[in-house]
Amino acid sequence: QVQLVESGGGLVQAGGSLRLSCAASGSIFSINAMGWYRQAPGKQRELVAAITSGGSTNYADSVKGRFTISRDNAKNTVYLQMNSLKPEDTAVYYCNAPVETILGPDDYWGQGTQVTVSS
Repeated sequence: QVQLVESGGGLVQAGGSLRLSCAASGSIFSINAMGWYRQAPGKQRELVAAITSGGSTNYADSVKGRFTISRDNAKNTVYLQMNSLKPEDTAVYYCNAPVETILGPDDYWGQGTQVTVSS
């Protein structure tokens, strides 16, 4: 069984910063891409940023230049550094990872962490 545990959300004023972490644990053979998604009230879940095991990254246009995704492969952990936060960044942020286990590949999600940016 695999678990993704997120941390680092909270309340911050516009212009501030937060750093999210997501650690994967369990019977893991390998993890390729890891990503962060977010879902604001009344909106669909959207991709924020993703990173492959080799370090290639991609970002939503709305966060380019403000957010940075990184990972520590040895710790199966992915991070999201969020700077210059805006009220429109307010959402529940979810970590996602397709994980290869003894039972085969499957897609896993974290429980979500709330990020609230006040104006």
